[in-house]
Amino acid sequence: MFQRLHHIAYRCRDAQRTVDFYTQVVGLKYVAGLMPPENNKPSWPLNEPGQPARKVLGEEADSIHIFFELGDGSYLAFFDVPGGGDDSQDPTPWWVKHIAFEVPDMKALTEGKKRLEAHGVQVLGPKDHGMCTSIYFMDPDGHRLEMAVRTEQADTWRKLERDAGKELERWNELKRRKYAAEQSQTPERIAAMPEDSTIVPA
Repeated sequence: MFQRLHHIAYRCRDAQRTVDFYTQVVGLKYVAGLMPPENNKPSWPLNEPGQPARKVLGEEADSIHIFFELGDGSYLAFFDVPGGGDDSQDPTPWWVKHIAFEVPDMKALTEGKKRLEAHGVQVLGPKDHGMCTSIYFMDPDGHRLEMAVRTEQADTWRKLERDAGKELERWNELKRRKYAAEQSQTPERIAAMPEDSTIVPA
């Protein structure tokens, strides 16, 4: 179904600052800035079997969607949405959400660390994970980024795949024991938008 990543998108607070950071500090190529008309209400077609054609309307918001090209032809993207609410109260631990970018070798990882530090960016690592060695840093909006070089042996992923089911069982048992958490069931129907979204005729 999926062949490779096309783009991953996050929010930024200042598109210019984000472009400056990812081009001047990280060294990516800025390739697109998509800006809808002012006071735009974004919309998406909603075409369901047995239903008339409809569309889902987002809240009115000015925005720009900026893209940076990665070495494999995929993209890292951001939305600058000045009036789009505050998403700073996310209870997720700071180290969970991150984007990991692969570099070809340890030399590139070491050079990347030096480049970042020369621009005043604090860097954690290198950290050996067994299948990769990584460094970690933040962009100006607090998005956690990882640069990783593959260090796996020929059989590393085969062993990981062999043990994946057992590790998931161990995790499920720990959650039940320590957090009294029962396994969530996938709902019969999964919506493509929040329940309070505005739906109108197409």
